[in-house]
Amino acid sequence: MPILIQDTPGLHDLVKRIAPVAPVCAIDTEADSLHRYKESLCLIQLSAGGENVLIDPLAIDDMNSFAEYLCSCEVWMHGADYDMTMIRREYGKLPPVVWDTQIGARLLGLRKFGLSDLVEHWFGVSLIKTSQKADWGRRPMTPTMLEYAINDVVYLLPMGECIVEELIDKGRYEWFVQSCEAARIKVLERDENREELWRINGAGRLNPRGLGYLRALWQWRDAEAASWDKPSFMVVNNKQMIVWAEMLSDGQTIDLPRHLQRPERLRRYQKAVAAAAALSDEELPDKIKAPRRKKDASFDRAVDSIIQKRDAAAKALDIDPSLLIARSVAESIAAGELLAADCLLPWQREQLQL
Repeated sequence: MPILIQDTPGLHDLVKRIAPVAPVCAIDTEADSLHRYKESLCLIQLSAGGENVLIDPLAIDDMNSFAEYLCSCEVWMHGADYDMTMIRREYGKLPPVVWDTQIGARLLGLRKFGLSDLVEHWFGVSLIKTSQKADWGRRPMTPTMLEYAINDVVYLLPMGECIVEELIDKGRYEWFVQSCEAARIKVLERDENREELWRINGAGRLNPRGLGYLRALWQWRDAEAASWDKPSFMVVNNKQMIVWAEMLSDGQTIDLPRHLQRPERLRRYQKAVAAAAALSDEELPDKIKAPRRKKDASFDRAVDSIIQKRDAAAKALDIDPSLLIARSVAESIAAGELLAADCLLPWQREQLQL
């Protein structure tokens, strides 16, 4: 059974042991985003100083000593964006250096880069996946959950050593440094309090009336999810909301699923829809107009030139072409909307000769 730290003295003892000897550690996190309205950091898996332990932040009153340790050392993670986001929300800062095994694996040309794929690739071990969607906010956690959780971190440090060695052999270590730092900065600069969160994927196809309904549906859904203490998708998912907004703007009636037909829920939905229907044209949200791009033969040639360089370089390097540049970014550069220096890393510009 993995060691599980559930009190402040135990956490302080751990930090006191590892801080002097472990300037590099590996972590993973588990949250309850699949089960709660407002997700919480429910478990931290740590590998440092020869110890592999689980830390229960829901049970520990004072996490400051661990936060100070974590944000003073180099940290290895896998698919680090989500874990960095959780750490930033919880502690208001990030470690000065975050290495991502997923980024490293992709730069080596691996096409299967999930954690279990990489553990099997380098260590020949098949990880158990039975607790991937477990409710990490429930207590007590089962032995199966604890075993699953610790396995997500015990291989990260030795895997990191393998990745660094192979990246150096291929002359790609500096690419890794640049890519990991860019990912870290992206999380630090992300505005999680931005307005108009309701403008979800697909909203661009709606007319102003449809956008009015979508905004109302978003606000209604958010209130429902909060009252149920469930994630928003359990009320209605984003894709369905776009369909409903489009139908409502066309004057159609929505046939609500059974879980929304309870009298009180139905009343709240009807109130939200009626309020949106009553909006004047002046009160409706504006469509966000994308910059008008002149697409002519010259533009097409410029895009094709970048994509051809990308595909040729990716083939020679045996990596996914998207690591070099996405087509949408290539189009923005070709249109003069972006400069390569502002949207590409030095190693990408070098490979693309931009």
